[in-house]
Amino acid sequence: MTPHKGPVRPNSAIPAPADVRVTGLGSESDGLAQLPDSTRLFVPLTLPGELVRVRPTTRRGDGWAAEVESVLEPSPDRIAPPCRHFGTCGGCTLQHWHPDPYLAWKVGMLDAALRRAGFPDVPMAPAARSHPAERRRMDLAVRRAPTGILLGLHRLRATDVVDLAECRVLDPALATLLAPLRDVLRRLQAVRREASVVANLLPGGPDLLLRTDAALTTPDRTTLTAFARAHGIPRIAWAQGQAAPETACLLRPATLSLSGVTVAPPPGAFLQATASGEAAIIAAVLAALPAKLAPRARIGELYAGCGTLTFALAQRARVTAWEGDAASVAALRQAANQAGLAGRVEVFPRDLARQPLQVKELGGFAVLVLDPPHDGAAAQMPAIAVAGVPVVVYVSCNPAALGRDAAVLGQMGYRLTTVQPVDQFLWSARLESVAVFVRSR
Repeated sequence: MTPHKGPVRPNSAIPAPADVRVTGLGSESDGLAQLPDSTRLFVPLTLPGELVRVRPTTRRGDGWAAEVESVLEPSPDRIAPPCRHFGTCGGCTLQHWHPDPYLAWKVGMLDAALRRAGFPDVPMAPAARSHPAERRRMDLAVRRAPTGILLGLHRLRATDVVDLAECRVLDPALATLLAPLRDVLRRLQAVRREASVVANLLPGGPDLLLRTDAALTTPDRTTLTAFARAHGIPRIAWAQGQAAPETACLLRPATLSLSGVTVAPPPGAFLQATASGEAAIIAAVLAALPAKLAPRARIGELYAGCGTLTFALAQRARVTAWEGDAASVAALRQAANQAGLAGRVEVFPRDLARQPLQVKELGGFAVLVLDPPHDGAAAQMPAIAVAGVPVVVYVSCNPAALGRDAAVLGQMGYRLTTVQPVDQFLWSARLESVAVFVRSR
């Protein structure tokens, strides 16, 4: 693509509609195109090679975001999206792409990020795929409107809420909860203008965290308890704004099993998006461990959460785990103690972005495993690279952040030995992966 010849001036007029050819997709899945004067365009819901008529709308970086008015020459890989909300809901942006080129594009982004990081030969394993109706977590926005409650995801590239009647990625146990949840939210005095709902599907039913813009009243609590009984919900937690959650109703313990250990996750806890994705990640992490670990070998785990990887790792060696969320630390410790693993699993609270581990704290580990948030582990990587741990296993949900952090390891002589892509964020631009780095001797 020809480079843009200059920045768009703040007072420049919106370009006129035009017919443009999509040359590829950007990292957020927007189609990339150019106007005749080389001005960049970012066009959602298009595919590589398509000729489309677009209408530029708002400035975006050195170019313009644009909307499709018509697809003049569709890609042969364009298919009918299965969901009625596709094109408005911002949750899925790639339902219109055939599964094979869709997945190849995602894996290609991962490959390109690692090549840019200094690893020219990326040992990519075949991608593990999750499927529709598997997602076990939903994070929904709530708005009270004159017509009632809007419950759903934000509109594509906007802040208003798309009221969801269906969702093809959600497990049916969550998808069928949308309509009754909308009804109960309508009746809550605690929801004045807006709220949010996080639901984690546990073996005993959906575990809900409700955040509202007003206090929960006694009638609200009664309403929520009746709702929980009617829909098999073990726990509903509540908070006003960003305050710490409290239990609004508890009908039975909210627990799940992680590698055979029973864990009581805090409300709204991070879980891997799908059970099959979690299994693929655990399998890739365990496969990365040395075949033989010394009897007193230790594994360091960073960003441990509630123990998704911790208890699997503890089957192979002693684990020292760090996590920044206090509620997750408490849940992980309690689970380890109740499972009789207190001498096998140590858990420490640590905000690794603000207070990264130092080189001396990382010494002595046979393996380091890290599963950082979307932005990666930039503050932590220099100490990891200098500490010289023999094997570093990096679980990532962001190829760009993984590439940036991997470059730090590469500069210290680490080799990339395998990469396992895991497509558990179906029909989106996000891709999970497990990358294994081994220190050169």
